[in-house]
Parts: sequence; structure tokens; C-alpha cells
Amino acid sequence: MKLSIESVRKEVTVNASQEKAFRVFTEEFDRWWPRDHKIGKSAMSKAILEPKANGRWYEVGEDGSECDWGKVLVWKPYSTFTLAWQLNGLWQYDPLFVTEVEVTFTALGRNRTRVTLEHRDIERFGAAASEIKKAFESDAGWTGLLQSFAVVAGT
Repeated sequence: MKLSIESVRKEVTVNASQEKAFRVFTEEFDRWWPRDHKIGKSAMSKAILEPKANGRWYEVGEDGSECDWGKVLVWKPYSTFTLAWQLNGLWQYDPLFVTEVEVTFTALGRNRTRVTLEHRDIERFGAAASEIKKAFESDAGWTGLLQSFAVVAGT
């Protein structure tokens, strides 16, 4: 029997144009991504999302080490992009494991944009899926991350 878990879906409205919101989320990813959201052994010095299809999504440690988180699957500036989340249920990079994070940007006016994030395929976490979903939905998960992004995008 296949486990069925609904996607995690979060939205935030930011006081920024669609283009600015997209650029802050992607090109300025390091400005709003929290330093404690990392998988490497070293403290994180930088979080990077390469702005292109097949680009890497990863962290750089203070010791120069790099830890992949996934890759960019779809790249459509300034409307949407999709990331391969390749961290397994133990929060370790696994090149054979993929869930998807799609982020869309909908203009609500000249300087207002709705940003919708959907993390799909949560059932692929297997027995850990319910707990992982709770983590993604928490204030320390996508909820808090989008709030952090919104603060930076609105400035």
C-alpha cells in the first residue's frame, strides 16, 4: 500500500515587485537563509542557489567545505522555479533521493507579490514522512523561512 501524504504548501505576500521578489529569493538567497539551517559539520558561511536550470543548491562551510542540498529542476524567471530537495529523512544529502520544492511568484500589483511554496512528494520519506512534514510546516521550517524571506524582500 502506497503512503499518501499531502504536500506542504505555504504562502506569503511581500511588498516587492514580482521581479524583485524572485531575485531576492534566488540571487539573494544567502541574505535570508538562517545559518542554523545547514547539514555540514562546519558553521555555514554561505547558502547558494545557482540561478539556472541544473544549478546547484548548497551550503559552503566556514572551513571551505561544500554540502549539496539539491539542484534546480525548473527555472522560469520571474514566475517560478522548482528545486530538487535531496536531503533524506536523516537530513543528509542523497543524490538518489528527490522531493520537489516549487516556488511561484504572482504579481498582485506593482509592488506586491504573492509567493507560494509547495514541497511535494513527502511520502518518499517513508516511515519518517509524517514527522518530516511536521518539521517542514513548523515555524522552524518553511513557515519561518518564508517569513525571513519576506522581511528581506520588503526592504
